[in-house]
Amino acid sequence: MGLDVHARSVAAAAIDGYTGELFQAKLTPSYDHITSWLTDKPGPVAVAYEAGPTGFGLYRHLSAAGIRCEVVAPSKLQRPAGDRVKTDAKDAIHLARLLRLDEISPVVVPSVEQESARDLVRAREDCRGDLMRARHRLSKLLLRNGIVYYGGEAWTGKHEDWLRHDALPQLVSRQRPERLRAQRHRRRQRPGLVQAHLGHAQ
Repeated sequence: MGLDVHARSVAAAAIDGYTGELFQAKLTPSYDHITSWLTDKPGPVAVAYEAGPTGFGLYRHLSAAGIRCEVVAPSKLQRPAGDRVKTDAKDAIHLARLLRLDEISPVVVPSVEQESARDLVRAREDCRGDLMRARHRLSKLLLRNGIVYYGGEAWTGKHEDWLRHDALPQLVSRQRPERLRAQRHRRRQRPGLVQAHLGHAQ
């Protein structure tokens, strides 16, 4: 059996090992719904799906229910030659056929603890990337306004004090006249825009 798993839907395909008969279904991502559909088919049952953003929860649920489940790396999956039209149903059938021919290269599924540690590392790296981008944007904003730090290395405690007590007040004082000029400019343009709009309406 093959499953094409997405966040909101699952395309399922099953091939009878004796008759070759194909069964297909569109399932919800509920683990119980998927398990019920799989166990309703004549056994023994084996199923494969591609590793992806939905994680390994489905693998663990099916394994706990006594169903052989393989998680496949998409990069190691053989693709049909010449088939350029890709659909969820076709992917599920292709997985079922590869599993039936024993041409699946499963990935090593991490334990819950290992997966949690990986998630923590990814979250930390995401936060670090967000911080670096925010610092870069702030530095460019200050530079565009002619505000430069000369007190040594940036992003230290001393630099953060300078940002709060010196750079921010300077930025506010320089941005305020710009906003006032922009508002005055918009007010001067408004009568002409109103007249133009009325002229079009007539």
